[in-house]
Amino acid sequence: MMHRPDGIAGAGLGLRRAIADDLLEPPATGPDFLEVAPENWMGLGGRPGRTFRQLTERHPFVAHGLSLSIGGPEPLDTDFVARVGDFLDTHGFHGYSEHLSYCSADGHLYDLMPLPFTEEAVHHVAERVRTVQAILGRRIALENVSYYATHEAGMGELAFINAVLEEADCDLLLDVNNIWVNATNHGYDARAFLDGLPAERVAYLHVAGHYREAADLIIDTHGAPVIDPVWGLLEHAYRRLGPRPTLLERDFNLPPLPELLDEVAAIRRRQAIALEGEPRVHAGA
Repeated sequence: MMHRPDGIAGAGLGLRRAIADDLLEPPATGPDFLEVAPENWMGLGGRPGRTFRQLTERHPFVAHGLSLSIGGPEPLDTDFVARVGDFLDTHGFHGYSEHLSYCSADGHLYDLMPLPFTEEAVHHVAERVRTVQAILGRRIALENVSYYATHEAGMGELAFINAVLEEADCDLLLDVNNIWVNATNHGYDARAFLDGLPAERVAYLHVAGHYREAADLIIDTHGAPVIDPVWGLLEHAYRRLGPRPTLLERDFNLPPLPELLDEVAAIRRRQAIALEGEPRVHAGA
């Protein structure tokens, strides 16, 4: 059974404060939905808070968290989870996702750290996900993350992700760029990896740009336009999954809003082609 967040469809955009005012009156080609990190907007007052409230009243939203630390070694912060739940309910959000990683150990690490691909880690994460879902009264999605070093592991990355999703009974936020980054950095086939993920658990997708440090090293920055091979991988995802809701992530080096909306429109074109069953477009179109 597919558990796509109700109320979102099409091509979305990550909301950043630098573009919030411009999105109050978006052009006809504006995003179909918006995404925010709750940590950046909870309790926000003043003019930014009023702008945010206006946007949530006009657009469908999803939340993509940064600091839950679902795989962390410390006890789960259930008070924080409850505050997130209040935020989601107050603004009528349609979904909540987090990263399949951890970001705290004797304090906040300010980065998303990879988990060991072990059965012990599967059980640990799954138990914490079930607790979060019980507090929130809703399903959550976990995102496949980029990583640059590996722990000693008892299973591969793909098997680990699938085991967590199955045991936790949660959904997947499928990040296409992260698959491309990891496939390049760790030497595996990106399309085969994508094909091994459970289609029925994919809630929605992310696509983003990155920085190439070397021929065999890509850094997941969300600070550049999407490149042709990642567009091609997204098209492959649509052929397998159908045109699921897809969000463009851009965290810094923000261009003018029209340039961001051009990339949102590029997502929308690919979704239309997938929906109609037409031949794929050229990766750079």
